[in-house]
Amino acid sequence: MRVVYFGTPDFAVPALESLAADDRFDVRLVVSRPDRPAGRGRVVGSSPVAVAARGLGVPLYQPTTLRSAEDRAPLVATEADVFVVAAFGLIFGRATLAIPRVGCVNLHASLLPRYRGASPILAAILSGETMTGVTMMEMDAGLDTGGVIAEIEEAILADDTTDSLSLRLAQSAATLVGDELPHYIAGRRAARPQPARGASLTRLISKADGWLQWTRSATDLERQVRAMWSWPRAWTTLGDDQLQVHRARVVPEPVGASKPGTLVDQEPSPVVVCGTNALSLEVVQLAGRKPSEGSAFVRGLRFGGGLVLGERGAPEVATPLVVSIPE
Repeated sequence: MRVVYFGTPDFAVPALESLAADDRFDVRLVVSRPDRPAGRGRVVGSSPVAVAARGLGVPLYQPTTLRSAEDRAPLVATEADVFVVAAFGLIFGRATLAIPRVGCVNLHASLLPRYRGASPILAAILSGETMTGVTMMEMDAGLDTGGVIAEIEEAILADDTTDSLSLRLAQSAATLVGDELPHYIAGRRAARPQPARGASLTRLISKADGWLQWTRSATDLERQVRAMWSWPRAWTTLGDDQLQVHRARVVPEPVGASKPGTLVDQEPSPVVVCGTNALSLEVVQLAGRKPSEGSAFVRGLRFGGGLVLGERGAPEVATPLVVSIPE
């Protein structure tokens, strides 16, 4: 079974490795996004999938677009039975979708039709879901709107971050594609239309999405801390300095505290008053310093009480991360 694999981030690596190690599949080409600058030093680097492809010895193609026949020529030359896509980063046009003999399948990190689009894992945590999964779908010209071939569920744990959940979902994607792709290619798995009810769409996240709005409930903010790890990270301000919150937990509101954002020094960790209850700051990082436990952070301030977080430096209000799609 001749396969062309498309992917970019860490999430897409296990499925590639699984296909490449399986004698049933002939991975003829890996397609990933071009190398680009990253990190503080803006050093040019390859995507995790590109690195994996080179390590596996599989031919690698890194186009900026697939719009022209010339751009698509390397894909046509593979004579692929199927294209497998996992968080690639480009939407396929009809000409690309028509290249493989059988079709194109996408490994999407949610239980469709919920959380289509760019940020499904983060959105599931942020929304308080207890279950998510990976869907293998037959691609069409829409954004994650194709028919469902198969899916696998994964529980969201109470302490899951986007990073920790992504690791498990990546392994689930590898299992799913290995189990189901042969059946699809052989015509034994017919894609079923996604239900119209419950559909939603997520967008790309930005730095502003990490901003902690203390008037919200502590439960919502604790989910936000986990959802934003490890990028863009949850953050607020202390005066003019940025303060990242790496780990937190929900606790009862301190007696006598009322204004959301008020920092209260108590054992074992300082807490911040929220719209409902309070958030205990377990691990934080002030700009220019190393991460520290919340108690050590407060000691370093020579805390005298009365500090309010987030009074300055709020970003512009972002559009909703998740929007419902009308039936």
